[in-house]
Parts: sequence; structure tokens; C-alpha cells
Amino acid sequence: YSRLARVYSGVRRGRGATTQFQVTVARIRTIQVFVVGEVARPGSYQMAGTGTVLTALYAAGGPTENGSFRNIEVRRGGNLASTLDGYAYLLRGITTRDIRLESGDVVFVPPRAMPVTVTGKVVRPAIYEFRQGETLRDAIAAAGGFTFDASVRSVQIYRTLPPAARGPAGAERTVIDVPSDQVSRDTSQSFALAPGDSVVVFSVPDRRRGYVTVTGGVWTEGPVGFTAGMRLSDAIRLAGGPKSDVYLGRILVTRLLSDSSRVQLSSAFRDSTGAVIDDLVLQDEDEITIFGRTAFRPERFVTIGGAVREPGEVPYRDGMTLRDAVLLAQGLTEDAYLGEAEIGRIPTDRSGGALATTIRVPLDSTYLVERGPDGAYLGPPGIPAPAGGAPEVVLRPYDNVSILHQPEWDLPRTVAIYGQVRFPGQYALRNREERLVDLIERAGGLTGGAYPTGVAFHRSLNKQGRIGIDLPKALRNPKFRDNLILAAGDSVLIPEYNPVIEVSGAVNAPVAVAYNPGKNTDYYVNAAGGFRRDADKNRTYVVQPSGQHESVKGRFFFADDKPKPLAGARVVVPAKDPNATGTDLGRIFTPVAQVLASLVTLVVLVTR
Repeated sequence: YSRLARVYSGVRRGRGATTQFQVTVARIRTIQVFVVGEVARPGSYQMAGTGTVLTALYAAGGPTENGSFRNIEVRRGGNLASTLDGYAYLLRGITTRDIRLESGDVVFVPPRAMPVTVTGKVVRPAIYEFRQGETLRDAIAAAGGFTFDASVRSVQIYRTLPPAARGPAGAERTVIDVPSDQVSRDTSQSFALAPGDSVVVFSVPDRRRGYVTVTGGVWTEGPVGFTAGMRLSDAIRLAGGPKSDVYLGRILVTRLLSDSSRVQLSSAFRDSTGAVIDDLVLQDEDEITIFGRTAFRPERFVTIGGAVREPGEVPYRDGMTLRDAVLLAQGLTEDAYLGEAEIGRIPTDRSGGALATTIRVPLDSTYLVERGPDGAYLGPPGIPAPAGGAPEVVLRPYDNVSILHQPEWDLPRTVAIYGQVRFPGQYALRNREERLVDLIERAGGLTGGAYPTGVAFHRSLNKQGRIGIDLPKALRNPKFRDNLILAAGDSVLIPEYNPVIEVSGAVNAPVAVAYNPGKNTDYYVNAAGGFRRDADKNRTYVVQPSGQHESVKGRFFFADDKPKPLAGARVVVPAKDPNATGTDLGRIFTPVAQVLASLVTLVVLVTR
């Protein structure tokens, strides 16, 4: 008012004022403060003029793990202006103690002075910072107090002693037990905290009292409430009562003694007539075990195998029949023989070393589950099944049932032929003696562009792969050995004529060369630029169109006898192994020289 009154005479306070005015804050001035010390992002910050220590710390990312929350300093003009205890805000949400900053202020966060760890059954377990003189009660309060399941017996403080208080080696640490009920009354220095203390609040013990446990042949297993004078029959009733197959001739009771050991008691609860004869008086924490009769019975089963969908062991039940076992094995397979089945049975007399007694029992079409539209049973193709009338066969425990397969029955076996035949595709084998030439005839024979020399015959049986055959000779003479008997999965490819020889491997210019009848490997290697320096010439081989391999090895002195590739063949020149040792020529030429000497001697003798 005084400043405006100098300009406007009517401006004054009180009822006689003749001039009124309104002031609107258009912009809050900014201030520059510095946040340093143990903060995440120390530096200079521009803030609104209403900024406080808490907003400055927020802008700087807050104190680091080693920074203090309890002794945050504000320095103004080089002097300590004020300190802030951040726990009032962090733990209780109180901001009234926050400090408003001025431009040029320095907010300094020193290192944490006295860390104390509070763990266990508290609301906020964490590492806290405390001041000198603060006590265990302050630590529990900072951690939010005890949880509902905290033990009231004691709180433990694990403390590292200061150097002056340490004794002989091994006495640098100590444990202090403080009753939990005394923590709230701690107003003295008896339980003052020290730097590095670790406060542990334990849980109440897991041990429960006022119950007994019932397990075994009752409907609701587990603990039931205990009352003084409670008897065995009361516990069984509270556990839902006994099951139908329960054995009550003897019940076991495990009892906990005062020295924490256990003793085994037993009760002959009921006699053979069902009357209660020993209704034992129970004690707290008794464990009752009631057995079912099935626990004393051996696991009985029947084994079924052969022409069933899921062979194996099936559980045996009294009165079980062969038909039941077949159903448990998910029924018969398509190749089941419905004339009879074999059952192996434990012999009644094993004195002679007999292992099993075998019997044959008749089957019929009623063992088949599926029926046709006319109501007739759908049997597998092959041997006709008896229409009906087979007697029910009652099984015994541990019987071994074998459902026989139909002899010579099999699903159709298929082979495939592709390429230069009139009707390529898949064919079912007519019999077990059908051969390659028969298949070619069934496929309409070879086309005019077929190249039988290059036939590719693959056999998947036993993963045999490609088999090299001389098809032209087999076509001329069906009794020739290469007219193979076909097997399921065989594949035959008849290619077109391909007048090209492929040369690959350790040659200077791998290339495909036009076929020249009668030429050997040297001709084609030369056409590919000749051998490379690392070529292993003696291991050169030819893959003929039929898949047969021919090697030059063994033809060392007979250049004219080197293999002659046929149209569509491949000439492969391997490279030498760079890690292989040198060849001992003496070991090669010595036996060769001996053979030549023998030949010369033989020629001389013959000429004489």
C-alpha cells in the first residue's frame, strides 16, 4: 500500500479508501539451486520460487543408496542454514518441516551415518538410517510395527562390536535378545542402536496345539479339533467317518511325549463282529493312522498283448472275463485272428519246473465292437470270424492273454515309379515275389526318351538308400540278379537321356563336358582343365548313372583300363588330405617288382 500510495493518493487502508485494486500473479520467478552430495543426479537446477528441499531432491533423483535421508543440509551464503529429516515425509507423510529454498541455496546430502537393517515380521522390512541415541523402539516404529504373526517372545539384534569392545579372536560380533513386550516400554538407552545393527523379528512357531490328525481310511483326512477326554471314535467321527473298505481291527496312534520324542500306540478298535472293544483316550497332537483293506492286497493285474490296440497290463477285478480285458485294451486291431486266443496261466503244480499252463479259448465276431449299417459286425478282411457262440472265459490274476494275428495278413505294400514310364505313380505290390521289371510293365513300359542306364533305385527299408543296378541287362534277361524283388517303400526313377558328364572336385575348372562314347576319365579331367596340384589322382572315381561307383585305384599301370563314364555320369577327383603323411613308395613298388619278376620268370620258362 505504501508504495502505491506514493503514486495514487487515494490508495490507503480503511473505510475511507476511494481507490480499489486487484493484483494477479502473472509469473512466478525462478530460482537456481544446487543439489550435491549423495544424490542420483547432482548439479544445478532451475526451480520455481516456491521450491523446497523435497522438490529439489525429486528433481535430482533423490538420495543414492549411501545417501542420508535424516540429515539433509541447506547451505545459504556459505553457512549452514537448516537441516531436514526426510523420514517425517517418507514414513508419516508430514511436509510441514520442509524448507523453502532461495536462489543460490545449496542442498547437500551427506553419506548415511548409521544404517540399521530391520527384517522379519515387521510391516516394512528394509535398511533404515538412525541418529545417535535412537533405540530399538524407534527402529520397529520406522518399520511400521510388528505384523500380526510376529513372535512376542523376543527380538534379536545382531551387532558388530566396535574395536575397543572386541575381545579375543572370534568375539567381534554379538547377539542381543530383547523381549518383544519390552520394546514398547523402551524409554532408556538400554536398547540403543549402533551402526550396522541387524534387527530380526521372528514369526510365531509353526507348531499348533489343540488338535489331532487323522489320516488313511476316513472321508476327510487332516487335523480335527481336540478336547479333553476325546476318544478315538470321536476323532473318526469328526473326520467324516470310516470308508467302506476300512480295516478297523488295528489303528495306530503316534503320541508326542513331553521330551519331544514320539511313541507308537495301537488300538484294536473293533473286533470281527464290528463291536468297539478299545476306544483309546486321545491326547493333544496325537496322529491317528487308519488303514484301508486294499493296502494289504497285492496289486493284481492281467497282461494282454498281440492284436490289440493298447497292449500291456490292465487291472484285475474279481469276475473279469477275456472280453473285459479286450475292451480295456481298446479293442482288437484289424489283423486280429478271431478263431482262438491263448492264455498263459500260473500253474497249480510247479514241482516239475513248469512256468505256465497255456490254454486255447475260442473267440467270435462279437469281440468286434463296430457294426455295419445292417447290424452285422465289421470284421477285418481275411479269415472269416465265427458268427457267435463263444463262451465267456473268466480270467485269473496274472493271466497272460495273447490275441493272435491272422497269418499272412498285412496292409497293402506300395512302391513308386516315376520318370520316363507311361503311367508313373504309386502301385500296390501284388505278391511277395513281384520284381522291378514287373513294375515297369505295370507302369506301361518305358517311353521313347527313357534312359534305363541311369535308373535311380532307392530302398527305404533299413535305410539302405540308393542301390546301383544294371537295368538294361535286367530288361533283356528278367532272371538277371539286378531284377530285384520289390519291398514296401521302394522308389524307382527312370530319367531322360542326358549326354553330359559332370566333372567336379580337385580340377582346375569344374565343368559339365559333352559325353564322348568310349573315353575314359583322363579325357574328361583334361576337359576340366586337368588336375589341381592338390588332387589325389589315384582316388579319382566315377559315379555311373545307375549309382554304381568305379575307381581308378588298382589300375596304376594300366592307363587304358581306366573307367569309362556313361552318359549322365559324374567324375569326382578328391583332394589330398593336407594332414596326411607322405606315401612310402618303397612299400608300393617292392611287391609290384616282385610280381613283375615272377611274370618274367614265367615267360622265360614258357618260351623254353
